[in-house]
Amino acid sequence: MKIMDRGRLLLGAVLLLPLSSCFVAKQYERPAMQVEGLYRTDRIADSVAPSMDQASLAQVSWRNFFTDPRLQQYIQRALANNLDVRIALKNVDAAAAYVKQGKAAFWPTLNASAEAASAHLSGNGPQGNAGIADVDQFQLGAGLGWEADIWGKIRSRKRAYEADYLQTVEAHRAVQSRLVANVATMYDQLMALHEQIAITGQTVASRDTALTTTRALEQAGNVTAVATKQMEAQLYDAQLLLINLRRTQRVLENAFCILLNEPPHAVELGTMADRQVQPSLATGVPADLLANRPDVRQAEYALMEAFELTNVAKANFYPSLNITAAGGLQSVQLDNWFSANSLFSNVAANLLQPIVNRRQVRTAYEVAQSRQEQALLRYQQVLLLAGGEVSNALFDYQAQTEAVAVQRKQLEALTTAVGYSEQLLVNGLANYLEVLTARQSALAAQINLVNARYGRQIAIVDLYEALGGGWK
Repeated sequence: MKIMDRGRLLLGAVLLLPLSSCFVAKQYERPAMQVEGLYRTDRIADSVAPSMDQASLAQVSWRNFFTDPRLQQYIQRALANNLDVRIALKNVDAAAAYVKQGKAAFWPTLNASAEAASAHLSGNGPQGNAGIADVDQFQLGAGLGWEADIWGKIRSRKRAYEADYLQTVEAHRAVQSRLVANVATMYDQLMALHEQIAITGQTVASRDTALTTTRALEQAGNVTAVATKQMEAQLYDAQLLLINLRRTQRVLENAFCILLNEPPHAVELGTMADRQVQPSLATGVPADLLANRPDVRQAEYALMEAFELTNVAKANFYPSLNITAAGGLQSVQLDNWFSANSLFSNVAANLLQPIVNRRQVRTAYEVAQSRQEQALLRYQQVLLLAGGEVSNALFDYQAQTEAVAVQRKQLEALTTAVGYSEQLLVNGLANYLEVLTARQSALAAQINLVNARYGRQIAIVDLYEALGGGWK
């Protein structure tokens, strides 16, 4: 009879399973986003206009994008050793553990227990009056529990864990992309500083020679002592600039080593020919940002997680079905603990429907809905920011390209002016102020040309990162 009762109980529980057709969890669908005109291409010259017909720069591996062998080695070392990358990897490992937990939620729980207890009862109590003074009990058993996923709550939580895991993967990729761009940008800055130091060093040497010439002209009576002191001050000005450039170089080298997770050391640089990057600016269509940029993908996975957690919160309004079973050996005497008469078992099905619980279920659902809406807004915000970064990088590349051309013309004009003014000064047809002004302007033009040339390189790196490149 007991076996028949247990069978009816299990049958009743199984008959509840078709309620899964009332599955309340919704399926996630990507929200419609406005991607047309996501970034600007107006006022971009045809010579630097991005191509929409080719694969995006983001599809190019950083190994192919950066051709300088030394820069490639530095990027490889940074990706292997950088602490931010390693921390992001640990976040991925932690999220992967939750994914395994989500998959295991469909399995039943199984527990085993062993118990030995001894109790001395009061002689004045009901059992003591019945002549029972001491009670011993020995039990060995196992318990089984299982929750039926009628409303899709377990499935939704599993998908939420998976979305969280994918967020950490994209976060790791975003760290990689940012790191590659930082290494390349600092490398370019170091190359620019190296070139500026060389130019300034040459300027110090030429001004030292010019000072010697001016002193000879002073002795010959062609210029005054004021001119000599002005030339001397200009030499000191170039020497101070050289000191500041070397100080900046040392600080930047130390910061570069931190990216590599290495102690401070000198950074070996390649040549300008090795570092030249002149790719065709293929940006792809604006919708590609959804597929390429890790931060955009991360934001969408955050939206997916919030969506699934809303499903979980909604499922809590509905009854939950739990089936439990237990069995084992139980005896008050150790001698017959393992006999057939010590066997016990029980099976139960529990259907729990929340009715009044101080609004906890409804509050959790409303909070989940609010967080889902926040995640959607953040997703839209990240996409807009991505479009803005692409727009800025495109225009910056054009501006730097135009600046290089103008700076070259300016340097040529000022270099010619310096030569003319020096010749005129020697012949007594110009004053020393004209020479000083021409030399100072020429040095500034040389420094600005280096900045513009490397600024164009950095603009390409910024565009590469803005399109989602660097993590492949």
